[in-house]
Amino acid sequence: MRINKFCLLIMFSSMILCSAAFCAPPVRIVSLAPSITEILYDLGLEDRIAAVTVFCDYPKRAKDKPKIGGFANPSLEAIIAARPDLVIMTEDGNPVEVYNRLRKLGINTYVFRAKRLRELPQGIRTLGNVLGIKDRAARRASEIEAQLNKYAGKVHPSASHNLSPKVLFIIHPEPLLVAGRGTVIDDALTLLGLQNIAADAGVPYLKYTIEEVVRRSPDMVFIGQGPMSRNLSKALLRRLNTLEAVQKGHVYYTSELLYRLTPRTILGIEEIAGHLNKI
Repeated sequence: MRINKFCLLIMFSSMILCSAAFCAPPVRIVSLAPSITEILYDLGLEDRIAAVTVFCDYPKRAKDKPKIGGFANPSLEAIIAARPDLVIMTEDGNPVEVYNRLRKLGINTYVFRAKRLRELPQGIRTLGNVLGIKDRAARRASEIEAQLNKYAGKVHPSASHNLSPKVLFIIHPEPLLVAGRGTVIDDALTLLGLQNIAADAGVPYLKYTIEEVVRRSPDMVFIGQGPMSRNLSKALLRRLNTLEAVQKGHVYYTSELLYRLTPRTILGIEEIAGHLNKI
Protein backbone atom coordinates (compact mmCIF):
# COMPACT_ATOMS: atom_id res chain seq x y z
CA MET A 1 0.00 0.00 0.00
CA ARG A 2 1.41 3.38 -1.02
CA ILE A 3 1.30 6.09 1.61
CA ASN A 4 -0.07 9.50 0.73
CA LYS A 5 2.35 11.61 2.73
CA PHE A 6 0.33 14.78 2.24
CA CYS A 7 -2.75 13.17 3.82
CA LEU A 8 -0.67 11.83 6.67
CA LEU A 9 0.82 15.23 7.35
CA ILE A 10 -2.69 16.65 7.60
CA MET A 11 -3.73 13.79 9.90
CA PHE A 12 -0.90 14.41 12.33
CA SER A 13 -0.61 18.18 12.00
CA SER A 14 -2.12 18.66 15.46
CA MET A 15 0.69 16.63 17.09
CA ILE A 16 3.12 19.36 18.08
CA LEU A 17 5.99 18.87 20.47
CA CYS A 18 6.24 21.08 23.53
CA SER A 19 9.66 22.34 24.61
CA ALA A 20 10.12 20.17 27.74
CA ALA A 21 7.53 17.43 27.37
CA PHE A 22 4.45 16.65 25.33
CA CYS A 23 1.46 18.97 25.64
CA ALA A 24 -0.75 16.33 27.23
CA PRO A 25 0.09 12.91 28.68
CA PRO A 26 -0.06 10.39 25.81
CA VAL A 27 -2.79 7.77 26.03
CA ARG A 28 -1.93 5.72 22.92
CA ILE A 29 1.71 4.71 22.99
CA VAL A 30 3.54 2.63 20.39
CA SER A 31 6.71 0.95 21.66
CA LEU A 32 9.45 0.21 19.15
CA ALA A 33 11.65 -1.90 21.43
CA PRO A 34 11.22 -4.81 23.87
CA SER A 35 13.05 -2.89 26.60
CA ILE A 36 10.66 0.05 26.27
CA THR A 37 7.66 -2.26 26.48
CA GLU A 38 9.02 -3.80 29.68
CA ILE A 39 9.56 -0.40 31.23
CA LEU A 40 6.06 0.76 30.32
CA TYR A 41 4.53 -2.32 31.93
CA ASP A 42 6.76 -1.88 34.97
CA LEU A 43 5.42 1.65 35.35
CA GLY A 44 1.83 0.40 35.22
CA LEU A 45 1.00 1.78 31.77
CA GLU A 46 -0.35 -1.37 30.13
CA ASP A 47 -3.65 0.30 29.22
CA ARG A 48 -1.87 3.06 27.34
CA ILE A 49 0.14 0.73 25.11
CA ALA A 50 -1.47 0.67 21.67
CA ALA A 51 1.06 -1.50 19.83
CA VAL A 52 4.48 -3.15 20.23
CA THR A 53 7.08 -4.98 18.16
CA VAL A 54 6.96 -8.69 17.40
CA PHE A 55 9.94 -9.12 19.76
CA CYS A 56 8.16 -7.64 22.78
CA ASP A 57 7.65 -10.82 24.81
CA TYR A 58 7.66 -9.65 28.42
CA PRO A 59 5.42 -9.68 30.26
CA LYS A 60 3.51 -12.39 28.43
CA ARG A 61 0.51 -10.09 28.06
CA ALA A 62 2.60 -7.93 25.74
CA LYS A 63 2.35 -10.66 23.11
CA ASP A 64 -1.38 -9.93 22.82
CA LYS A 65 -0.86 -6.30 21.84
CA PRO A 66 -1.15 -5.28 18.16
CA LYS A 67 2.16 -5.60 16.34
CA ILE A 68 4.03 -3.06 14.20
CA GLY A 69 6.82 -5.36 12.96
CA GLY A 70 10.41 -5.59 14.14
CA PHE A 71 12.35 -2.93 16.00
CA ALA A 72 14.91 -2.61 13.20
CA ASN A 73 12.30 -2.46 10.43
CA PRO A 74 8.90 -1.48 11.85
CA SER A 75 5.97 -1.04 9.50
CA LEU A 76 5.07 2.62 9.09
CA GLU A 77 1.58 1.62 8.01
CA ALA A 78 1.10 -0.45 11.17
CA ILE A 79 2.30 2.40 13.37
CA ILE A 80 -0.14 4.79 11.73
CA ALA A 81 -2.96 2.27 12.06
CA ALA A 82 -2.34 2.17 15.83
CA ARG A 83 -3.28 5.90 15.96
CA PRO A 84 -0.47 6.80 18.36
CA ASP A 85 -0.12 10.09 20.11
CA LEU A 86 3.40 9.02 21.05
CA VAL A 87 5.94 6.57 19.62
CA ILE A 88 8.82 5.61 21.90
CA MET A 89 12.04 4.26 20.45
CA THR A 90 15.57 3.69 21.66
CA GLU A 91 18.84 5.21 20.56
CA ASP A 92 20.37 1.76 20.87
CA GLY A 93 18.60 -0.52 18.40
CA ASN A 94 16.09 1.53 16.39
CA PRO A 95 17.49 3.02 13.16
CA VAL A 96 17.67 6.80 12.98
CA GLU A 97 15.91 6.58 9.62
CA VAL A 98 12.77 5.41 11.41
CA TYR A 99 12.92 8.43 13.70
CA ASN A 100 13.33 10.78 10.75
CA ARG A 101 10.39 9.29 8.86
CA LEU A 102 8.11 9.50 11.89
CA ARG A 103 9.03 13.11 12.58
CA LYS A 104 8.51 14.07 8.95
CA LEU A 105 4.99 12.70 9.23
CA GLY A 106 4.37 14.82 12.32
CA ILE A 107 4.15 11.82 14.66
CA ASN A 108 5.25 12.60 18.22
CA THR A 109 8.36 10.52 18.82
CA TYR A 110 10.42 10.20 21.97
CA VAL A 111 13.89 8.60 22.07
CA PHE A 112 14.83 6.74 25.25
CA ARG A 113 18.56 7.41 25.42
CA ALA A 114 19.71 5.30 28.37
CA LYS A 115 22.12 2.60 27.20
CA ARG A 116 24.18 1.79 30.26
CA LEU A 117 23.25 0.44 33.65
CA ARG A 118 24.04 3.68 35.48
CA GLU A 119 21.82 5.60 33.05
CA LEU A 120 18.67 3.57 33.65
CA PRO A 121 17.27 5.42 36.70
CA GLN A 122 17.57 8.85 35.09
CA GLY A 123 16.20 7.47 31.84
CA ILE A 124 13.09 6.31 33.69
CA ARG A 125 12.73 9.67 35.44
CA THR A 126 12.90 11.57 32.16
CA LEU A 127 10.47 9.17 30.50
CA GLY A 128 8.09 9.63 33.43
CA ASN A 129 8.09 13.38 32.86
CA VAL A 130 7.13 12.84 29.22
CA LEU A 131 4.38 10.37 30.12
CA GLY A 132 2.85 12.53 32.83
CA ILE A 133 3.76 10.17 35.67
CA LYS A 134 6.67 12.09 37.12
CA ASP A 135 6.23 11.02 40.75
CA ARG A 136 5.61 7.36 39.97
CA ALA A 137 8.66 7.15 37.70
CA ALA A 138 10.83 8.97 40.24
CA ARG A 139 9.90 6.46 42.94
CA ARG A 140 10.68 3.53 40.66
CA ALA A 141 14.00 5.08 39.62
CA SER A 142 14.98 5.58 43.25
CA GLU A 143 14.18 1.93 44.00
CA ILE A 144 16.43 0.82 41.15
CA GLU A 145 19.23 3.10 42.32
CA ALA A 146 18.98 1.64 45.83
CA GLN A 147 19.23 -1.89 44.44
CA LEU A 148 22.25 -1.01 42.31
CA ASN A 149 23.94 0.61 45.29
CA LYS A 150 23.30 -2.53 47.32
CA TYR A 151 25.21 -4.67 44.85
CA ALA A 152 27.95 -2.08 44.42
CA GLY A 153 28.57 -2.38 48.16
CA LYS A 154 28.94 -6.14 47.91
CA VAL A 155 31.78 -6.52 45.45
CA HIS A 156 33.53 -9.84 45.46
CA PRO A 157 35.95 -10.01 48.44
CA SER A 158 39.02 -10.72 46.34
CA ALA A 159 38.37 -7.61 44.25
CA SER A 160 39.53 -5.42 47.12
CA HIS A 161 42.94 -7.08 46.92
CA ASN A 162 43.42 -6.44 43.20
CA LEU A 163 42.52 -10.05 42.50
CA SER A 164 39.24 -9.51 40.73
CA PRO A 165 38.00 -12.84 39.38
CA LYS A 166 38.31 -12.97 35.62
CA VAL A 167 35.08 -13.88 33.87
CA LEU A 168 33.82 -14.48 30.36
CA PHE A 169 30.16 -14.01 29.41
CA ILE A 170 29.20 -16.02 26.33
CA ILE A 171 26.24 -14.72 24.32
CA HIS A 172 26.31 -17.55 21.81
CA PRO A 173 28.55 -20.66 21.78
CA GLU A 174 28.80 -21.28 18.03
CA PRO A 175 30.04 -19.04 16.57
CA LEU A 176 31.60 -17.94 19.85
CA LEU A 177 30.15 -14.50 20.59
CA VAL A 178 30.99 -12.79 23.88
CA ALA A 179 30.01 -9.61 25.71
CA GLY A 180 32.57 -6.81 25.68
CA ARG A 181 32.77 -3.20 26.82
CA GLY A 182 29.72 -0.98 26.51
CA THR A 183 27.15 -3.68 27.29
CA VAL A 184 24.78 -3.96 30.22
CA ILE A 185 26.46 -7.30 30.88
CA ASP A 186 29.87 -5.67 31.26
CA ASP A 187 28.34 -3.00 33.50
CA ALA A 188 26.86 -5.69 35.74
CA LEU A 189 30.15 -7.61 35.98
CA THR A 190 32.04 -4.43 36.84
CA LEU A 191 29.46 -3.48 39.46
CA LEU A 192 30.04 -6.84 41.15
CA GLY A 193 33.81 -6.41 41.22
CA LEU A 194 34.50 -8.84 38.38
CA GLN A 195 36.91 -8.46 35.49
CA ASN A 196 35.42 -9.08 32.06
CA ILE A 197 38.29 -10.54 30.02
CA ALA A 198 36.68 -9.29 26.78
CA ALA A 199 36.29 -5.68 27.94
CA ASP A 200 39.63 -4.52 26.55
CA ALA A 201 38.46 -5.07 22.97
CA GLY A 202 36.52 -1.81 23.20
CA VAL A 203 33.46 -3.11 21.31
CA PRO A 204 30.13 -4.31 22.73
CA TYR A 205 30.04 -7.76 21.15
CA LEU A 206 32.86 -9.68 19.55
CA LYS A 207 33.79 -13.07 18.22
CA TYR A 208 36.34 -14.99 20.26
CA THR A 209 38.51 -17.96 19.43
CA ILE A 210 39.05 -21.00 21.62
CA GLU A 211 42.74 -20.12 21.73
CA GLU A 212 41.98 -16.65 23.10
CA VAL A 213 39.75 -18.01 25.85
CA VAL A 214 42.41 -20.51 26.87
CA ARG A 215 45.13 -17.85 26.81
CA ARG A 216 43.14 -15.51 29.05
CA SER A 217 42.00 -18.34 31.31
CA PRO A 218 38.87 -16.91 32.99
CA ASP A 219 38.07 -18.01 36.54
CA MET A 220 34.37 -18.21 35.73
CA VAL A 221 32.39 -18.68 32.53
CA PHE A 222 28.79 -17.56 32.16
CA ILE A 223 26.64 -18.73 29.27
CA GLY A 224 23.44 -16.89 28.40
CA GLN A 225 20.57 -19.25 27.76
CA GLY A 226 19.37 -18.71 24.23
CA PRO A 227 17.12 -21.27 22.52
CA MET A 228 20.08 -23.48 21.50
CA SER A 229 22.80 -22.37 23.91
CA ARG A 230 22.83 -25.39 26.19
CA ASN A 231 23.20 -27.95 23.41
CA LEU A 232 25.77 -25.92 21.47
CA SER A 233 27.75 -25.12 24.61
CA LYS A 234 28.40 -28.81 25.33
CA ALA A 235 30.64 -29.01 22.28
CA LEU A 236 32.30 -25.72 23.23
CA LEU A 237 33.06 -26.87 26.78
CA ARG A 238 34.65 -30.06 25.46
CA ARG A 239 37.03 -27.85 23.49
CA LEU A 240 37.71 -25.82 26.62
CA ASN A 241 38.30 -28.80 28.89
CA THR A 242 41.85 -27.67 29.67
CA LEU A 243 40.53 -24.56 31.40
CA GLU A 244 40.66 -24.70 35.18
CA ALA A 245 37.25 -23.03 35.30
CA VAL A 246 35.75 -25.90 33.30
CA GLN A 247 37.56 -28.56 35.27
CA LYS A 248 36.37 -27.10 38.57
CA GLY A 249 32.80 -26.64 37.35
CA HIS A 250 32.85 -22.85 37.42
CA VAL A 251 30.62 -22.67 34.35
CA TYR A 252 27.16 -21.23 34.92
CA TYR A 253 24.12 -20.89 32.71
CA THR A 254 22.20 -17.68 33.17
CA SER A 255 18.94 -16.27 31.91
CA GLU A 256 18.77 -13.45 29.36
CA LEU A 257 17.92 -10.83 31.98
CA LEU A 258 21.06 -8.82 31.23
CA TYR A 259 20.35 -8.65 27.50
CA ARG A 260 17.92 -5.74 27.89
CA LEU A 261 18.22 -2.57 29.94
CA THR A 262 15.06 -2.73 32.05
CA PRO A 263 14.14 -2.90 35.75
CA ARG A 264 14.51 -6.69 35.47
CA THR A 265 18.23 -6.14 34.88
CA ILE A 266 18.51 -6.10 38.67
CA LEU A 267 17.42 -9.75 38.70
CA GLY A 268 20.18 -10.55 36.22
CA ILE A 269 22.75 -8.95 38.52
CA GLU A 270 21.34 -10.95 41.42
CA GLU A 271 21.69 -14.11 39.36
CA ILE A 272 25.37 -13.48 38.67
CA ALA A 273 26.00 -12.46 42.29
CA GLY A 274 24.56 -15.76 43.48
CA HIS A 275 27.49 -17.64 41.92
CA LEU A 276 30.29 -15.52 43.38
CA ASN A 277 30.68 -17.51 46.58
CA LYS A 278 31.43 -20.64 44.56
CA ILE A 279 35.00 -19.73 43.64
